[in-house]
Amino acid sequence: MEQDVFAWRRDKLARLRELGLDPFGRRYPRTHSCREAHERFEDLAGQEVSLAGRLVAVRRHGKASFFDIADESGRLQVYIRADKTGEDVLRVFDLLDLGDIVGVRGPLFRTRTGEDTVELRSLTVLAKALRPLPEKFHGLRDVDTRYRLRYLDLIANPAVRRVFDARSRTIRAIREFLDARGFTEVETPVLSPLAGGANARPFVSHHNAQDMRVYLRIAPELYLKRLVVGGFEKVYELGRVFRNEGISTKHNPEYTLLEVYQAYADYTDMMDLTEELVSHVAASVLGELKITFQGRTVDLTRPWPRLKMADALKEFVGITPDDLGDDAQARRLAREKGLPVNDKATRGMVLDGLVGEFVEPELTGPLFLIDYPVEISPLARRKPDNPEFVERFEAFLFGREIVNAFSELNDPDDQRRRFAEQAAEKARGNEEAHVMDEDYLVALEHGLPPTGGLGLGVDRFVMLLTDSPSIRDVILFPLMRPLGD
Repeated sequence: MEQDVFAWRRDKLARLRELGLDPFGRRYPRTHSCREAHERFEDLAGQEVSLAGRLVAVRRHGKASFFDIADESGRLQVYIRADKTGEDVLRVFDLLDLGDIVGVRGPLFRTRTGEDTVELRSLTVLAKALRPLPEKFHGLRDVDTRYRLRYLDLIANPAVRRVFDARSRTIRAIREFLDARGFTEVETPVLSPLAGGANARPFVSHHNAQDMRVYLRIAPELYLKRLVVGGFEKVYELGRVFRNEGISTKHNPEYTLLEVYQAYADYTDMMDLTEELVSHVAASVLGELKITFQGRTVDLTRPWPRLKMADALKEFVGITPDDLGDDAQARRLAREKGLPVNDKATRGMVLDGLVGEFVEPELTGPLFLIDYPVEISPLARRKPDNPEFVERFEAFLFGREIVNAFSELNDPDDQRRRFAEQAAEKARGNEEAHVMDEDYLVALEHGLPPTGGLGLGVDRFVMLLTDSPSIRDVILFPLMRPLGD
């Protein structure tokens, strides 16, 4: 059947060419968008307008017909009669299909039923669609097809475009907020000889000319802190990062990360900045400080509560970090609590897993989970009154972490020891542990001022702002396994 439709449309393509028309037209001068035609109807009524868009509906009534075109802004009805347009235009109209892109010109009027309408005077074919719209334009339902063929998803489901409009406004609001506070936006390398700045497995590639292994970045953190060493006191980057991990409703191997660094600040300043930033963006995108996600609503009004990680572990799991003991004891305790761990899992990995499994889902928020153990925070500054913990927090909404932040570790000797401990973890099987970065240590030895930094997962934030249950719903082209694999 699909091949028959394809053949029929190709036949119409040939017949358009027989009429001397180019079915794939050139530049078309538009005077208005569909939305503008509606909004300015009182001023435009009776005037000739020129619009262009995709043919999305046809209603035939003898010698008169109506059809709808849709552009980025909306849709508009067009009225066609033989005595107004002539037989030549009707012949072209008869060769059109849903999905074709056309230009229309004619006076704007309102029907007896109150519908804003263009009375067609001329019709221009701008692109003949050889394949039909999905499900006769009643909506593309299959999730896998929606992600693979996002262009059809955007055509068939207007709500999808609204999600990505909200994403664009979110990114614009982030930039406006930081720029207004004197932060400088920068770009740092995506390809690097080392993959550092986060606990994650990298994607590996090879640079032929230099005959060297390179990595897609898992975070821009270490480059941005080099810039603070160099004198940039307030700096940020919005960009793509890549982590060689599984795919789920919360994870995509490629996603957008915001990282912000401010000299002479600490994690308490970053908490203030997080509250202000998230509230500003929500107000800009939603018009209010309340977010509703999957039937639950939270209020972003400041201040947000702060809960120590050790206290949360005690409350929701019934243990403290000290109860974990060594690696073997931690694994035994995790299994007793019902958390599956492999035989190479370290104490830090178990701790992180317990928090992720039993604590985070309970944090409806907005809430700051603060003061993490040093073993799972290799880039954060120790707390002066309790050096087994660091000045780090994660911000949660609806049980989902949206921000990770800390007072940056600026002691090069302590950082070297932490890198060495991470290297030992990697040797024991933790593929996500940090690597030893000698170049970054040299930068620290030149002096990094006291600094606060934060990272915000833009995709997860947009999920919450748009009530989207999967991260794939807010990434235009998520990674998909090729068909047939």
